[in-house]
Amino acid sequence: MISNQILQSNIDGLKEITRIDLCVCDVEGKVLASTFEQAEEYESSILAFADSPADSQVISGYQFFKVFDEHQLEYILLAKGGSDDVYMVGKLAAFQIQNLLVAYKERFDKDNFIKNLLLDNLLLVDIYNRAKKLHIETNVKRVVFLIETKNEKDANALETVRSLFSAKTKDFITAVDEKNIILVREVKPGETYGDLEKTANTILDMLNTEAMSKVHIAFGTIVNEIKDVSRSYKEAKMALDVGKIFYSGKNVVAYSNLGIGRLIYQLPLPLCRMFIKEIFDGKNPDEFDEETLTTINKFFENSLNVSETSRQLYIHRNTLVYRLDKLQKSTGLDLRVFEDAITFKIALMVVKYMKYMENLDY
Repeated sequence: MISNQILQSNIDGLKEITRIDLCVCDVEGKVLASTFEQAEEYESSILAFADSPADSQVISGYQFFKVFDEHQLEYILLAKGGSDDVYMVGKLAAFQIQNLLVAYKERFDKDNFIKNLLLDNLLLVDIYNRAKKLHIETNVKRVVFLIETKNEKDANALETVRSLFSAKTKDFITAVDEKNIILVREVKPGETYGDLEKTANTILDMLNTEAMSKVHIAFGTIVNEIKDVSRSYKEAKMALDVGKIFYSGKNVVAYSNLGIGRLIYQLPLPLCRMFIKEIFDGKNPDEFDEETLTTINKFFENSLNVSETSRQLYIHRNTLVYRLDKLQKSTGLDLRVFEDAITFKIALMVVKYMKYMENLDY
């Protein structure tokens, strides 16, 4: 059903052009939108007209019209004015409302189709049949952006995203839960993942400034067929979770840039616990003091370069060597050795993943 605000906007527009009063009622005589007062007085006439076989009729000086949706009576339209064109204007208004019904139904059907497509609720043959009926191209490149808002049902964020992409009819904006806005976007020829990241940052900036919403954005890989859109959606969901665990400082995360975090995210927790026990011999990496953790992170940031790390930490080279020797004695891993450094780095990431998953249980 069309919203009353849309109906009112349309009949107001027609009145401005034609100077003819219009009123739209439901089949029970309830006024939904009107450009004149006392429209409720015609309720009995509306009910009588609704039961009659006529499609249009003059009653009490008003021209009555029926508006159908697939042969089902949906609305009654009243038109009155001083010109001889009342019938034609009323007929035009009824036709416009009928077109609005078709457009809204198509929009709803498309939204419903995209939701089921994302959630893998459609058979392969149904995907292509329904896409054809809805005039959705099946063999264009698409990518899914997942926008997580801080607040549930963030209407401002949703409207901002729609204002950015709604004019592009080949893009789809929907939601399958309370906190995530989903954008299924057509990828232009020659567009790269770098360009997609720029698009994500544009959305981020718009939401921060216009909608005043703090959001995280993730996007999947580019797919060539409509049947693979759900894969891009799942990738975006994974990227959002992996980003929270391993890249908490980033508000935009691409599935293609997840690196080893993607592998760790798919490990079962018992295997992770076994690995940490073997590496740290029962010790908890969280027990490292702040100084040690800062040293470790800075050492990794500088690709195991002792001189550069000591310079950035504002300490003497020998002090850094002492700290690394101390860490080696407590863990058995020498971060100056590439293999040990890899093991230690993975272990720290595994610990982050375990903490995140354990907190989810609560």
